[in-house]
Amino acid sequence: MNKIWNPDVYQTQCGFVYDYGNDVMQLLGPVSGKRILDVGCGSAVLTNTLANKGALVTGVDGSSDMVAKAQAQFPALDIHCCDALFLDFDQEFDAVFSNAVFHWIDKQRQPILLGNIARSLKPGGVLVAEMGGLGCAQAIHDALSHSFSVRKLTYIHPHYFPSIGEYAPMLEAEGLTVTYATLFDRPTKMEGPEGLRNWIHMFLTAPFSNMEPGLQEEIIEEAEHSIKERLFDGKNWIIDYVRLRFRAEKR
Repeated sequence: MNKIWNPDVYQTQCGFVYDYGNDVMQLLGPVSGKRILDVGCGSAVLTNTLANKGALVTGVDGSSDMVAKAQAQFPALDIHCCDALFLDFDQEFDAVFSNAVFHWIDKQRQPILLGNIARSLKPGGVLVAEMGGLGCAQAIHDALSHSFSVRKLTYIHPHYFPSIGEYAPMLEAEGLTVTYATLFDRPTKMEGPEGLRNWIHMFLTAPFSNMEPGLQEEIIEEAEHSIKERLFDGKNWIIDYVRLRFRAEKR
């Protein structure tokens, strides 16, 4: 994942990521006394929640800015700057937890990610995660893709959003037996009339890389206009999220 984050803006504008992550956490069951690895912990809001529940938790994130924010907010936590594709733990954890991270990794590199996670788990350990699923933010991606196309530009989708049928075999191939999986719509509010462009500026920077700012704003305005009737409720933008949530056990 090649993405530069602004931790303060992320935590202010996109707090819903952490809020929904609390639901995902329920799939871990009781965590007190368990060693848990939080992959892609960001500013460690959920890592801290796990610690408060009694877990012996380690957080890793590939963004040095996010890690600095996490360490400043929660100095007692064990947080490290580490790319998920380069994890080198060996059967150290009872569980691995990850929220809104896996879809940032290319499909071709998913086996590396899942292999690293499987190796990090003790036998019988569990992986609990949520990521974007098939169809996530499709209206937005379609609108942007169209605006790129009419300008003879190529829109490169920056995320990997699989179905259950596509992703479960990847988990199984790395020795992770899927015990629960669900793909579901989760309309998600971005507050105010600027909500869509704030979301694009936060999560869709890659397609606009090296683009002249004026053209970028022109394309975003065009996308706003084309999907406003569908996604704007008069006050806020409602992003058409689809999530893939799952639990898998190491054989």
